Amino acid sequence: MMMKYKTELHLHTDEVSNCGTVSAFDSAELYAAADYHTVLVTDHMSKFTFGGKKFTCEGSSWKEKCDFYMRGYHTMLEAAAGRFNVLFGMELRSNTDDNDYLIYGMTEEFMRSCPDIMDMPLKELVSALHEEGMLFFQAHPFRNGMRIKDPELLDGIEVYNGHPEQESRNDIAELWADKFNLLRSSGSDFHHAHHRPRAGIETDFPILTNEQLLRTLRSGNFTLIRGEETAK
Repeated sequence: MMMKYKTELHLHTDEVSNCGTVSAFDSAELYAAADYHTVLVTDHMSKFTFGGKKFTCEGSSWKEKCDFYMRGYHTMLEAAAGRFNVLFGMELRSNTDDNDYLIYGMTEEFMRSCPDIMDMPLKELVSALHEEGMLFFQAHPFRNGMRIKDPELLDGIEVYNGHPEQESRNDIAELWADKFNLLRSSGSDFHHAHHRPRAGIETDFPILTNEQLLRTLRSGNFTLIRGEETAK
C-alpha cells in the first residue's frame, strides 16, 4: 500500500498570534502524534499582531516586527526536531479589508522587503505576490464577519476550515469554488489544544518545500482532509 503524506495548511502559534494559545512545542507534539509529515505555520499578520499583549513595542521598526513574526516559524522548526517538515506561510488581514487571506509560498525575504504589506490595495498586493509565484487564498470566506471577494482577485479559497468554535459554512465554500473554478485548500485553523489536528491535504508524495506546495495546490493532485472522519 502506497504511503500517504499529510500536510497542515493553517496553523497559529502562541508565540506570535494573539488568538493562539498553544506553544509551538506543544503543537509539535500533537502534529507528530497525528502523523503529519508537513506543517505550514500561518500566523496572523495584522495590526492586532503588533498591537496586542504579545508585541507591545510602540514605534518599533519593520525589522523588529518581522523578527517577532518569525518567532512562530523558527520555534516550530526547533520543536519539530526532524519529526516533520515545517514551512513558512501567512494569514494576512490588511488595514483596509477585514477578511483573512492565506498566502502560500510566502518567504521571509519578501515579507521583510514589503513593510507596507498590510496597507497595499489588495489588487496591487496580489500582483506583487504573483510576480514571486505565490498563491492568494481567502480563508473561511463564508464565516460571519467575512465579505465575499471578487473571485478574479483570488487564486483559491479554503473550502474546509476545521475551527470547531466557528461556523465557516464549508459546504457553501465548496460550491463557490466549483462555480468559479477556484483552487481549494483545507486547514485545521489550529489555535487551541482541544482543536486537534484535523484538516489539510493528503498526498502520495512528501511536500518538502513551498515550491512543491505551490505546484501541488495548482495541480489539485491531493485529497482534502475534512475533519476527524478523514484524519488518520
